Amino acid sequence: MKNIELFKGVNIIEFSDRFKSDEDCLKYLSLHKWKDGFVCNKCANTSYWKGPKSKPNCLVCCNCRHVESPTANTLFHKLKFGLRKAFFIIFECSTTTKSISSTMVANRFNINEKTAWKFMQKIRIVMKSSLKFPMEGKCEVDEFYLGGKEESKTGRGAQKKKKAVVIIEKSGEHGIKRAYIKQIENTSSDQIRPLLTAHVGENAEIKTDKWSAYTKLSKEFKITQEKSKPGVNFKLTHRFIQGLKSWIRGIHHQVSSKYYQNYLDEYCYRFNRSSSKSTIFQNLLNRMIKAKPIFYTIKYEFINNT
Repeated sequence: MKNIELFKGVNIIEFSDRFKSDEDCLKYLSLHKWKDGFVCNKCANTSYWKGPKSKPNCLVCCNCRHVESPTANTLFHKLKFGLRKAFFIIFECSTTTKSISSTMVANRFNINEKTAWKFMQKIRIVMKSSLKFPMEGKCEVDEFYLGGKEESKTGRGAQKKKKAVVIIEKSGEHGIKRAYIKQIENTSSDQIRPLLTAHVGENAEIKTDKWSAYTKLSKEFKITQEKSKPGVNFKLTHRFIQGLKSWIRGIHHQVSSKYYQNYLDEYCYRFNRSSSKSTIFQNLLNRMIKAKPIFYTIKYEFINNT
């Protein structure tokens, strides 16, 4: 396949000039979908013809004559609005510091809000960590809670609040290199362990508080425990958590408990690539090309966080 120059950067004017029409986006998508060669979705044949003049960005399988669109078998399959709008939504979700809500997407791009929400959930799904790069440095772990006040229930005793556990890898004494979060049902070692197993390398050194679950996990991981002193220790972790909470309440206001993990993955994806924004759009586009189609038959639902 012919090469095409990658789009790099976060300038929306340059992005708009590069992708002026659905046809521009379709051409760009086709060249990246088949950059490593064509494989027919029907018969797995690798030889092809170029599509007819009416479908110049499609490829035709030489064996079974199947005509394949650039959007076929990707997360753009059966898209309910123009591909240029989809490219712009991906650009907004990846390059902006705080992303954008489905309500704003619907208003800005003149599409149905439920349709916008479903497409953005697809984007969030491919923002999940690849699990290829375990943490190896100094790390901190803590749990946090999102939701309104519960009478006589605080901290780990809260029942209705959404719970999650976060691990950060420190960059020096004052920075965070990257972070990952997992939604949990409770604060037991069994619920916390999967996050550490997925993201902690052999040389990682973890610091956390005195919670008993971490005491059990210290037999499996290099964990040092110390009493939590608000404002004194674990400052980076608490700063990260407050940033996440502010983002959810300020941008999305309400988040479905069923899809809470998707929002956590989105926040980490963008945070972990804050120093490589020039290629973040292309990275996300490649993930959407490689992912299998998703068809939502679920209800459009929210619960109140405030």
